[in-house]
Amino acid sequence: KYYIRYADDFVILSYDRVYLDELIPKIDLFLKTKLSLSLHESKIIIRKYTQGIDFLGYIILPYVIVPRTKTKRRVFKKLKERIEDLGSGKISEESFHQTLQSYLGYLRHANSYRLAQVLKNQIWFWQDNLRGYRG
Repeated sequence: KYYIRYADDFVILSYDRVYLDELIPKIDLFLKTKLSLSLHESKIIIRKYTQGIDFLGYIILPYVIVPRTKTKRRVFKKLKERIEDLGSGKISEESFHQTLQSYLGYLRHANSYRLAQVLKNQIWFWQDNLRGYRG
């Protein structure tokens, strides 16, 4: 009844577990015959929506959307690397700010105001540490 798609990722929602189980081979056949694609077996997940839907880097729950834990870790790791690149002159301040704004934009699509504040504070901390080392 409900279908969400972005590029090659999609979610199908239904109240009927049996219907979803029966739908998988039909979708697989369509993808193979019409599009020369196949389903990734380990990415087929049937679960209750109250457990959250993992989609496009977010976990979508009935009343809240949060960034996926793995994605949050990646954001912090990548920004720390970019701060180090900025400190060593490998990238410009403009390039760093573009990266930062991209990640903050990602966070704005979720219920993550506090996480964005933590991220900004962490960046200031990393920048202060770099300044201290250059001293």
